[in-house]
Amino acid sequence: MSMTPTLIYVGGEFVKSNTQLDVFSPYDQKLVGSTFLADENIIENAIQKALSVKEELKHLPSYQKSQILKQISDSLIAHKIRLAEVLSAESAKPINLAIAEIERSIQTFLIAAEECKRIPKEYISLDWTTNGEGKEGIIKYFPIGLVAGIAPFNFPLNLAVHKIAPAIATGCPIVLKPASATPLSCLELAKIIDETDLPKGAVSILPMDRITGNLLVNDIRFKLLSFTGSPAVGWKMKQQSGKKKVVLELGGNAATIITESASIKDVLPKCVMGAFAYSGQICIHAQRFVVFHKHFNVFVDALKQEALKLQFGNPLLKDTQISNLIDEENAVRVENWINEATAMGAELVCGGKRHGSYIEPTILTNCQSNMKVYTEEVFGPVVCIEAYHTIEEAIAKVNDSIFGLQCGVFTNDIKELDKCFDEIEVGGIIHNHVPTLRFDQMPYGGVKESGLGREGVKYAMLDMLEPKILVK
Repeated sequence: MSMTPTLIYVGGEFVKSNTQLDVFSPYDQKLVGSTFLADENIIENAIQKALSVKEELKHLPSYQKSQILKQISDSLIAHKIRLAEVLSAESAKPINLAIAEIERSIQTFLIAAEECKRIPKEYISLDWTTNGEGKEGIIKYFPIGLVAGIAPFNFPLNLAVHKIAPAIATGCPIVLKPASATPLSCLELAKIIDETDLPKGAVSILPMDRITGNLLVNDIRFKLLSFTGSPAVGWKMKQQSGKKKVVLELGGNAATIITESASIKDVLPKCVMGAFAYSGQICIHAQRFVVFHKHFNVFVDALKQEALKLQFGNPLLKDTQISNLIDEENAVRVENWINEATAMGAELVCGGKRHGSYIEPTILTNCQSNMKVYTEEVFGPVVCIEAYHTIEEAIAKVNDSIFGLQCGVFTNDIKELDKCFDEIEVGGIIHNHVPTLRFDQMPYGGVKESGLGREGVKYAMLDMLEPKILVK
């Protein structure tokens, strides 16, 4: 991997600043690359360039937007393995999962290439009252304007793409801040975007520190803030954002119900993935398992055996299944939460130890609602397993949370599934799979502390559009 600093992307121009940002591997702390942190002057330049092409983007025909989005998707295909290696090196995401993320980014741009042809238009009759006789309404949707995007470290490319692709599809210029820990893969995307016919100024990708990044929150020229990250930061940003529209994709402590009709043998591979993929650093990590009491012991033992088999190692090696957390600070936090839980009476089934920034896959039982591993978002390879007797009890356990992002339900009983769909307080129910499953065209988001609004290309686009009616 080249050690030449990667330039940051300011609306069609690659520049550097006075502040270099070094990026280190969470696996072995070696330098994997460097770039720069944008200062206020660079951000102002990006905003001015974005505003200068606002009208051009507004009138860009859908076939041109589609061609541009398809070109980006095709370029990602051509550079898939190289990009996956960059992403894996900066994030310690096992290479197979990094490749899968690039493939999802390819799909997200492809979805946007299709959805940009379907910007909604509506006709309504207005003669519902006597004074509306002979009147009709035509409704068109227009770009909201300048978008601020803030993306997290855990899916450094695809979660950035979930802001960039809908912005291009709707004709909105966007300034995006990638996570400072993982900016390199997103800046590689900038090189691909720059090769297209997208008007220069439409996209800027600017690493910045949190203080400088707050300009994206406070500046009134931004009409929409789209943030993916922690609830504590997200809700504070909403308070500071003024009159702009805000979309928050925040965290959770997602639950999985395994019912009486489920086969433990069949559900196990999916549960291992949901529990420990990317060391649990996923917003829809399967953190809580609510298991029918007759399956409880069998499931705990089976998940333990699979957890002990997981191969730890260098994320760039194909055999690696689990690697380090993003940094040692977070690993220490997770270790402290595990120790707190066991001190309060939780039973440690396996794992629980920290080695630098690596946390062993950890299974806990007998967790209570006063333990952080159960009530907060652990963002680590830690799961809590509990038993239930009735589906009503299982639903109550799932809903006993400040979060509500997604929930997995393994059942072969349609009435049980319908009851879960109607009564569980989340943004999505995943049938016969863990909550960690997401498709990039589906509406994705949560209720309660888990967020505000929805992503998924079509649904993100709706937030980036404003309706206007012509009455005639």
